Amino acid sequence: MRVLVITGAGVSAESGIPTFRGKNGYWRNLDPAKLATPEAFANNPKLVWEWYRERRQRIRNAQPNPAHHAIVKLAAHADEFLLVTQNVDDLHLRAGLAGEKMVQIHGGIFTTRCSRCDFQFHETGRAEHEDGDLATCPECDEWMRPGVVWFGEQLDLRKIERVENYLARASCDLVIVAGTTAVFGYIIDWALRARGQDGQLIEVNPDPTPLSAFATRLIREPAGIALPRLVDELLATSHLF
Repeated sequence: MRVLVITGAGVSAESGIPTFRGKNGYWRNLDPAKLATPEAFANNPKLVWEWYRERRQRIRNAQPNPAHHAIVKLAAHADEFLLVTQNVDDLHLRAGLAGEKMVQIHGGIFTTRCSRCDFQFHETGRAEHEDGDLATCPECDEWMRPGVVWFGEQLDLRKIERVENYLARASCDLVIVAGTTAVFGYIIDWALRARGQDGQLIEVNPDPTPLSAFATRLIREPAGIALPRLVDELLATSHLF
């Protein structure tokens, strides 16, 4: 069984991490979508870092939910498996999914990278600086920034290549898209190309999305409720596992 799973912010929201577009997404009465831009960082890097440090701490305090664990269970039974997640947190990893089976297409919040050169480091276990000082790159002295893809920026070509290589090798028997509004065209493109002619495309989302019309099965429930049941059903009934 060859499997592709795509997850979005709705999966993380069930662990208590607010989405950008949700009613609880605002921070200090500011729209996070307007903070997560190169322009916001250029205008006020300290404010942007304050938001990301608080978001990092919230993620550290969060725990993987049943959707994360169900995905790990599915991966363990698949012959070939890839998770493409729009989420920048580390909850899929903490649930037990191997890093080589996952592409964080929008980057990782615990990566800190230079805003000019390629220098970066990972700081999952570190406490955030109490004084809020801005760090500069030891290589080129430019500001360090969160290692995430901001609005208006291009995706990492190396990560795109990993997804494209997986899709190019063969069609998938099963594609699950969970917790994403599917507003980015590449999410729909990857899901449809992965399914091919005969694969299943299952959308797990409480609300309709642009992908809904193409799904072979729609589950209108939160991922934390639907995915454990769906994975158990697939493992029990599919001869391919």
